[in-house]
Amino acid sequence: MRIEVHLSFNGNCAEAFAFYKSILGGELFLFKYEDAPANSGGNDPALKDRIMHATLNVGETSFMGADAPPQWASTPQGFCASIGVDTVEEAKRIWDGLSQGTKMVQMPLAPTFWSPMFGMLIDKYDQPWMINAAAPEGYMPG
Repeated sequence: MRIEVHLSFNGNCAEAFAFYKSILGGELFLFKYEDAPANSGGNDPALKDRIMHATLNVGETSFMGADAPPQWASTPQGFCASIGVDTVEEAKRIWDGLSQGTKMVQMPLAPTFWSPMFGMLIDKYDQPWMINAAAPEGYMPG
């Protein structure tokens, strides 16, 4: 079993996923509403340039997203997409990328009692993120 996050956007999914790919790397797949089969119900001309489905495969994981139809679009709340990395340097690199134009830093990137580097932010696309560097064996905050 795999559990993956799916992010919802209001017309800027393609831009957001290009931004995430520039930071995280990986393979990006985008599928527009206009590319859906004629009988699928996804052919509303008002949505044609919006993204019906996006997937960014990074390493052994992936996350997905889409532009919600306008009547269903909302600001995400009650969750964070979490990125776990092996090193403090990688946590800092990803933080520096995702924090470009950030809407809010919820918890600045800093050492915690469980991690040598952890932070939380809401990015410029209103998506909440946590970045967490793995603690080496025997980690003791200092």
